Amino acid sequence: MYSLLMHFFAWVMRFIALFNRKARLMTAGQRQTERILREGIQQGEKYIWFHAASLGEFEQGRPMMEQIKAAYPQYKLLLTFFSPSGYEVRKHYAGADVICYLPFDTPGRVHRFLDLARPVAAVFIKYEFWGNYLKGLKERNIPVFIISSIFRPTQLFFQWYGTPYRRMLHYFTYIFVQDTRSEELLRQFGITNVTVTGDTRFDRVLDIQRAAQEAPLVDAFVHDETGKKHFTLVAGSSWPQDEAFLLPYFNAHPELKLVIAPHEIHESHLAAIERALTRPAVRLSQVKDTSDVQGKDCLIIDCFGLLSSIYRYGEVAYVGGGFGAGIHNTLEAAVYGVPVLFGPNFQKFKEAKDLIATGGGISVANGQAFTEQMDRFQADAKALDTAGKAAGDFVRQHAGSTARILPAIMKRID
Repeated sequence: MYSLLMHFFAWVMRFIALFNRKARLMTAGQRQTERILREGIQQGEKYIWFHAASLGEFEQGRPMMEQIKAAYPQYKLLLTFFSPSGYEVRKHYAGADVICYLPFDTPGRVHRFLDLARPVAAVFIKYEFWGNYLKGLKERNIPVFIISSIFRPTQLFFQWYGTPYRRMLHYFTYIFVQDTRSEELLRQFGITNVTVTGDTRFDRVLDIQRAAQEAPLVDAFVHDETGKKHFTLVAGSSWPQDEAFLLPYFNAHPELKLVIAPHEIHESHLAAIERALTRPAVRLSQVKDTSDVQGKDCLIIDCFGLLSSIYRYGEVAYVGGGFGAGIHNTLEAAVYGVPVLFGPNFQKFKEAKDLIATGGGISVANGQAFTEQMDRFQADAKALDTAGKAAGDFVRQHAGSTARILPAIMKRID
């Protein structure tokens, strides 16, 4: 039944590709996978295969990939993505030796992929559960791990009808989870090859902070001619639902500067943001030197790859997505020691709930709640400092997951 569903899913995606750019990129990219593997996989070399659904999971696995490259040079890395939002952004990532799309999880495609890739081990990141790939790895006696995973009782595996899907979990050589709740839940269902090691994203955001790119044009934007710093809100990965109250608040507060990095940077979205603004704004792509940001109150980041470094220029950060499917990466902002605001859809994100518990994160249910929090932080320097310190301390206290996971994996590979 599962394989039939995967065949149907593949057919549906090919149909959707006729009308949808992301689906078209995915299906076209998958057609290149066999060629990439034939040309890229070198005979006699040992490849560890990392699979990330998208960009967020890639960032979660990146600390481990880079430590393997540094400490175990005898291994090469194969990196696969399922989503175009991961592959198209990181297809030239220098830390992996071969990068391609993962073909749909049908038996024939799985067999061809494993024949060509010939990994000595596989590492799936967080939520990746592909039954035929897991079964194929098990049948070939290739160790397979999942890292930074998190489980909830509502997931399909743990329902009365979920036995066929729960079987997938038994294919893993070892499961590394974020919290004790996940470990206890798995053990209730007889899955004991599991240990709590935390979330590698904490390691990743600390790496990003240490190697943060200089952004002199952003720095010039947030300071006046005398060098005085303006109170700045950095809004990252925003959606229209977020912007519906972010932009009116900004328009009504002339003392505030705004750096906004929308999640979608296509022209229609950027133009909609500009229409909603009543104060001077400029797109980063239009800024050639510091004179271009003078007299501007809003800087629109219309390119990818800078957001994680730009959060440091804010007194407060807002992370979007919480009025839709779910919030984006709050840790990228928290690592800089600033309070992090986000919408109400955060329940599936352990780090957001924990960030709230420390006082470094605040969920806002609507525009009025956002206004109250922003007004408080602008009026009360002590509250701003306390929340920011709590956010930064939270990230540092939860680092070290990579160092706990990597030796356990390499021991089982060797």
